[in-house]
Amino acid sequence: MIEFDGIEAITGDFRGALVTIGNFDGVHLSHQHICGKLAAEAKAAGRKSLVITFDPHPKMILHPNIRPFYLITTRAEKMARLAACGVDAVAVIHFDLAYSKTTAADFVQEFLCKKLGITKVIIGHDYVFGQARQGNDAYLIEQGRTCGFSVEVIEAFKIDGEIVSSTLIRNYILAGDMKTAARLMGRFYNVAGPVGTGAGRGAGLGFPTANIAPEKDLLPPPGIYAAFVMVDGRRYMGALNIGAKPTFQDYTSTLEVFLLDFAGDLRGEKINVFFVEKMREIVRFDSPESLKRQIAADVDKARQILQDNKLEEKNLC
Repeated sequence: MIEFDGIEAITGDFRGALVTIGNFDGVHLSHQHICGKLAAEAKAAGRKSLVITFDPHPKMILHPNIRPFYLITTRAEKMARLAACGVDAVAVIHFDLAYSKTTAADFVQEFLCKKLGITKVIIGHDYVFGQARQGNDAYLIEQGRTCGFSVEVIEAFKIDGEIVSSTLIRNYILAGDMKTAARLMGRFYNVAGPVGTGAGRGAGLGFPTANIAPEKDLLPPPGIYAAFVMVDGRRYMGALNIGAKPTFQDYTSTLEVFLLDFAGDLRGEKINVFFVEKMREIVRFDSPESLKRQIAADVDKARQILQDNKLEEKNLC
C-alpha cells in the first residue's frame, strides 16, 4: 500500500480512483467493512482504491480544551490496518486550523473533481466534511451529478443492536470492558511501548514484570488484566497490572506485565500488549506474602482465559 503525504502528492495513476474519506481511528469493523468494499469494487472495475484521512484527528485541533481526546490507533497502526483491508493507497491530509477553513465546495471541486477525477466515493452514513461541517451525503450526491462521480452511503454498521463507532469503542476501553471493545474492533485493543526499569518488587515476589512506557494515552482503568504480549514476533500470555501498588504504599500509576513461561531481560525492548479481559480491581493486601498468593491465582486465571481464547494470529501484530 502506498502512503501519500497530502492530496497534492497523489500520483496521476490514481486519477479516476474509487475513494472513501474519514478519520478511521481504530479501523474497527465498520471501517473494515467500508474499506474492504472499496478495495473489492475498485479491483473489479480495474481502478485504484484510495482512502483519504486526516492527521492529527480534527477534534484534537478544533476542540483542544474540551476534554482529553484519546486515539485508539497510532498513525502507524492505522496505516497497517488500512493496508490489511486491501486498499491501494492512503492519502493523509495534514489537518490544522488553516485546513479547517476548507469549504465543502472547495474540497469536492478542487480535490475530488479536478485533482483526482474520482469515479465513485463510498462514505459512512454519518459522514460530514468541510468548514463548519457543511458537506454531507446529500451534498456529495448533488455534486457527483455535476462532476461525474457516484456516491454510495453505507448504512450504520451494528453489532448486537449497537452502532459501531470509534467513540463507543473508546468508552468501552475507558470503562475496562475489553471484551466488548474487542468485539467491536474485530481484535484486541493494544498498547505498545519500551520496557524500562521498575522497582523490582515483582521479581522479589517471584513474578518479575516488564514495566512499559505506553505510547498511547488511551488506557483502560486501573486493574488486573489477562493479556497477550508480543515480543520479537512471538506471543506470550501475560497477567497485567495498571495502576498503583497500595500494598507497598506506592500510589504512582504504572503499566507492568508478567509474561507466563518467559525467561529473560526485556529492558530496552519494545513490546506490545493486547488486553483480553479485566480480571479484578487493585486492592491493598495485608502483607507481601498475601499479595504473592493472589498474584499466583491471577496468573492461573489469566492462563485459563487466554488458553480459552481463539483469537486469530493475524490480529496480533
